[in-house]
Amino acid sequence: MHIVQCVTYFHLSPLPLHLRTHPRTMEVEVKLRLPTAEAHQRVADLLAANHKVSHLQENVFFDGVNGELSSKKTVLRLRFYGADAHRCVVAVKGKAVIVDGISRVSEEEEEVADAATAHSCLADPQRLFILDSSLINRVAKEFQVQSFACLGGFRNVRNVFHWKDLVLELDETQYPFGTSYEIECETSDAEHARSVLEDFLHQNGIPFSYSTTSKFATFRSGKLPEIP
Repeated sequence: MHIVQCVTYFHLSPLPLHLRTHPRTMEVEVKLRLPTAEAHQRVADLLAANHKVSHLQENVFFDGVNGELSSKKTVLRLRFYGADAHRCVVAVKGKAVIVDGISRVSEEEEEVADAATAHSCLADPQRLFILDSSLINRVAKEFQVQSFACLGGFRNVRNVFHWKDLVLELDETQYPFGTSYEIECETSDAEHARSVLEDFLHQNGIPFSYSTTSKFATFRSGKLPEIP
């Protein structure tokens, strides 16, 4: 799979409003950064018996050519799954607020019926016209976007574990400028989940720090955050 690095422009026309959309929610996650590949592997080894699934993800982001989305602290993302990009999910997210390793961000998602056509938009963004995405259509209308810019993106290898009462996502994120490692846990009780994870990492001598930026913010900065 090829990650788009250049900025490409296209015009969006109205689309049919019939695909299934997940209502906008507030996503709350614990985000703990691991400093090295060795720390990441150590976590994977300790949780191996609880492994459920692995995902190869390709994330590509868009803004309006005049910054219509970014000026409102909003981002549009296409996420593809698998080496063959057999599944695609569109997401619209607000700006993540991360405090003490707990991230809160508004999010709305929609499954794309034709993942192959969606992936072809990386080479020919004007094919977004035929995606039949009510979410993209609504974003264009609400933010008065006449043309979009492709911002590029990054890959993420995500291993999912069901451990205790938590669903853990162990990420290896491959940016154009380096690789970072992180544990994420979406939860309704972030303080409890963070405490459980911190105890687990401390007991096993695994170094970590609180994540301070979202993956998208890291991508846009062009460099990995400094490790405390």
